[in-house]
Amino acid sequence: MPPSDPLPFGVPASRDPGPILPTPVRLGADERFRGRGVTIAFLDAGFYAHADLVEPRQRILRYVDVTDPRASYPRLLAPDESSWHGMMTSVVACGNGTLSDGLYRGLASEANVVLVKVGTARRITHENLRRGLEWVVRNRARYGIRVANVSCGGDYEASYLHDALSQAAEKASRSGILVVAAVGNLGLTPGHPVLPPASAPSVLTVGGLDDGNHLHRAGHDIYHGSWGPTVDGLQKPEVIAPAIWVAAPILPGTPTSAEASLHVHLATSRDDELDVILEAHAGVDPALDAARHLAPPLLRQLVEAKLRDGNVISGAYKHVDGTSFAAPIVSSLAAQMLEANPDLRPHEIKSILVSTARRLPHVAVDQQGWGVVEPADAVEEALARAGAGPAA
Repeated sequence: MPPSDPLPFGVPASRDPGPILPTPVRLGADERFRGRGVTIAFLDAGFYAHADLVEPRQRILRYVDVTDPRASYPRLLAPDESSWHGMMTSVVACGNGTLSDGLYRGLASEANVVLVKVGTARRITHENLRRGLEWVVRNRARYGIRVANVSCGGDYEASYLHDALSQAAEKASRSGILVVAAVGNLGLTPGHPVLPPASAPSVLTVGGLDDGNHLHRAGHDIYHGSWGPTVDGLQKPEVIAPAIWVAAPILPGTPTSAEASLHVHLATSRDDELDVILEAHAGVDPALDAARHLAPPLLRQLVEAKLRDGNVISGAYKHVDGTSFAAPIVSSLAAQMLEANPDLRPHEIKSILVSTARRLPHVAVDQQGWGVVEPADAVEEALARAGAGPAA
């Protein structure tokens, strides 16, 4: 299984939602726009050069590790426990669905990406996040970076007036980079704090929607994300996006990947093939090795339970939850808007997303901000502003 990670704001989902809907379908996204010509920088614990980002076209423009200047692209080909979270966030936003025949792709499936490692699965510090954002600002022109996605937070609450991480986010915004940050998953804890950089004024802070993995809006509800006011009295989040039942890649070359592939293989095979498959894959799942004597109906029940408990969609994807995954959905929507209108400034993108969002009528404004992002409406407004001159 992926490591438990309290810092990046995402954990596996646990209920059975049925077949997982692709994000563009769930949100009614405009299929004409896929983030072409836009680069999104991802700041996270680690990454992997997933097929959905590098095939058929290599879209990873740069990998950098602020904690290790010696790190280079080959590091992306050697996954470890820290690779999970950033691989998921980057593919949720920009994956093209190569391993799903195009089904599970992000809204910005043709955008380029820059991957900035700012810690490990065990810890991401305030200081390293600041250094990561400053690197993005320094290299924005070189790589065409227009959006920075931060699905993790600093060590503590702080006023943006005196906090170096928050000031780095504000500087990024002034330089023309929209910083999108997950609000965090502390909605059930006392004070439900919003940590930097999500608490900074210019940052577009994203909370979570639980849409039940269906298209019927009547059942939409809030996800248990953090919310403001911040220590500076600012209301956060500004918008919400799907934060549960989100399709994300399984890290190749890991025990989780081997188990998922085996379980899917068993679930789709005939009864008379089960024992042969288990013998050929002995050692992948010790519990199944011990259950080989069971009759096929009982063995299938065990396999189905493992698929359900592992949130497995296929041998290559699982469904996850957390505001960590809501944020890259909004980052990918921003890339669509920038493809439609490259002249948009960060505050204009934020204004459009807020003005086109849809409020959940039964949820407190404090928890949802202006509501659920509406990609088609946001892109349409971006197009309408093209050629109209800069906003006042």
